[in-house]
Amino acid sequence: MVSYRRSRVPGACYFLTLALQDRRRDLLVRYCGDLRQSIRTAMIRKPFRLPAIVVLPDHLHLLIELPPGDADFSSRVRMLKSGFVSLLRKQSDVDLRFSAKGEANIWQRRFWEHLIRDERDYAAHVDYIHFNPVKHGLVGAVRDWPLSSFHRFVRQGLLPADWVGGAEPEVASAGE
Repeated sequence: MVSYRRSRVPGACYFLTLALQDRRRDLLVRYCGDLRQSIRTAMIRKPFRLPAIVVLPDHLHLLIELPPGDADFSSRVRMLKSGFVSLLRKQSDVDLRFSAKGEANIWQRRFWEHLIRDERDYAAHVDYIHFNPVKHGLVGAVRDWPLSSFHRFVRQGLLPADWVGGAEPEVASAGE
């Protein structure tokens, strides 16, 4: 069995990327209400903060901030993924199949994780998250993508509504 080395720091902030198994599907935007509900449920069961997030058709990026003394982001990802699959089971138009191991054909098995090291790293990943719909050609300006925490940042006065539109922020590849 492969042993994955993950950085586990209690109370830390992590950048995560979760992707669909079939990257041609658009389940995350088509069923964004169900995705939202699965995130809320995971947050209630095992609290965490969500400083930034963007949901694209086939993957999502998020910053997850864990409570002091808690380094378990993996169980939260598991809850989010399984909660979304459970809600999709209620949708009649989703081709949902399960393997012999009971795994649904929705999510990629693994996920990308990066421990946020400092304020500069945090800011770079927030920028990366917000710019991602432009990077993927889904919109021409960050403000035009509705499924992003960018709009909360604008409401809170942390970013201008016309923030970035043509230049990609510098950040290492996030497992896309």
